[in-house]
Amino acid sequence: MLSDIEIAQGARMKKITEIAADLGISEDFIEPYGHYKAKLSENLYASLEGKEDGKLILVTAINPTPAGEGKTTVSVGLAQAMGQIGKKAVLALREPSLGPVFGIKGGAAGGGYSQVVPMEDINLHFTGDMHAITSANNLLCAMIDNHIQQGNELKIDQRRILFKRCLDMNDRALRDIVIGLGGKANGIPREDGFNITVASEVMAILCLASDLDDLKERLGNILVAYNTEGQPVFAREIGCVGAMTALLKDALKPNLVQTLENNPVLIHGGPFANIAHGCNSVRATKLALKLGDYCITEAGFGSDLGAEKFFDIKCRYAGLKPSCVVLVATIRALKYNGRVPKEDLGKENMWALEKGIVNLKTHIENMHKYHVPVVVAINKFDSDTDPEIEFVQEFCADMGVEVSMCEVFAKGGDGGIDLAEKVCETISLCEGSDEGFRPLYKTDRTIKDKIDKVAREIYRAEGVNYTAQAEKAIKEIESIGFGDLPICIAKTQYSLSDNPQLLGKPKNFRITVRDARLSSGAGFVVIYTGDILTMPGLPKKPSALNIDCDNNGNISGLF
Repeated sequence: MLSDIEIAQGARMKKITEIAADLGISEDFIEPYGHYKAKLSENLYASLEGKEDGKLILVTAINPTPAGEGKTTVSVGLAQAMGQIGKKAVLALREPSLGPVFGIKGGAAGGGYSQVVPMEDINLHFTGDMHAITSANNLLCAMIDNHIQQGNELKIDQRRILFKRCLDMNDRALRDIVIGLGGKANGIPREDGFNITVASEVMAILCLASDLDDLKERLGNILVAYNTEGQPVFAREIGCVGAMTALLKDALKPNLVQTLENNPVLIHGGPFANIAHGCNSVRATKLALKLGDYCITEAGFGSDLGAEKFFDIKCRYAGLKPSCVVLVATIRALKYNGRVPKEDLGKENMWALEKGIVNLKTHIENMHKYHVPVVVAINKFDSDTDPEIEFVQEFCADMGVEVSMCEVFAKGGDGGIDLAEKVCETISLCEGSDEGFRPLYKTDRTIKDKIDKVAREIYRAEGVNYTAQAEKAIKEIESIGFGDLPICIAKTQYSLSDNPQLLGKPKNFRITVRDARLSSGAGFVVIYTGDILTMPGLPKKPSALNIDCDNNGNISGLF
């Protein structure tokens, strides 16, 4: 059996100019990065003004398990299948982070015969967007420390600097550090730390900005510190917003690539969903809606994280109205939620499947709370038995949702034709319905009210507990006038609760909020629960141990 990278390296890619031409994009609007990837220029947006938008399809999933779900693989396979049935679809995905690539989670370009290529480029440096975000973030940090060193005119309290440096790599040693050691010339010593780049507010801003002017305004609105009198200090007062914008001007342009079957893909932005808002950029999604009759996009991890933030943050700000949700699951993962050990997931176990399917049921119910129709995609494994498949099909039928057994990993677009047809049919049946999409909560409620709404309605918690630090942080955020923003809850992806050990549909639990941080530039309040870290560490055996490059530049071991 070929590995993902071997399949990708055997792909017959079209030149990126051909992919653009298939979308009706003139060469004047593309900025090639080699033969197979390109940036799309600012002028393309103006040329498409007035064109009707296509239908927006969100791909999300149940809570991830070690058994694997394949959300991105299904997204790619669905796009390929849409092409096979004659539909003009554009896929819009997030960019991978080097942290997971060299750590344990892997990349974000799909798998098997449903991948985005050139896979190695996408999973590594790509077009340099991550580096640009890292540089802009760290320029602001350097300017803050230089301001203090040069006299501290803003009276920044060095004990209350909120904005951290970042690096696109898992490196636990950088979570908490001391900088400025070595004498007066090296700055003023203080405690600091690093986030991974995908958790940076600059990443969130890039993904939510509508254009360069909006990007610049959002960068200026970043809360970086408080002064000695307890007043907020924003990035615009530091004076480097123009320079940060200059570093990000090309990174703001979406990247065009292709699937193994030469379907168009926009890959742009990459915030994690467990510690950030988990969606690709607004600009890429809106562009895909103009370029195709269907835009297929995905939101990170389970629907309790990625989809909730997609609906309550991204759709709210961008005015997006999704037409359908594709909810990805596997029979293996459902049995894992029924407490079957990983090594036994290949064996038929109807009892565990019946017990674990409550996780799927909860995610379906949650998506219906946003008044969007759902199609379930079961990523099929050879070990799935006929009784297990029939049980899942009957279960979904009883819930009133379509279900499709997908084989896109093994068969590419051919393995997703049934899913594509059911998605198109579901969208068609729901057109003109009075029950349109709407977010879960109104932003004019208090921060605690919004947290409680998500905790009870989406996580199914009995309530919320707050630490003293969280109480203080929320009160301060509301006191400076930012209580009416959406919330972005940082939570484990492995459970509907904030405890990764509670599988299925946990009961009789409360969420514990330990802190809150204002992301005033991005336009949301980050709520921290559990033990979520904004700088991950590497596992005992990182994926980096398997990756190599020969004398001809051929990469191996990359999944």
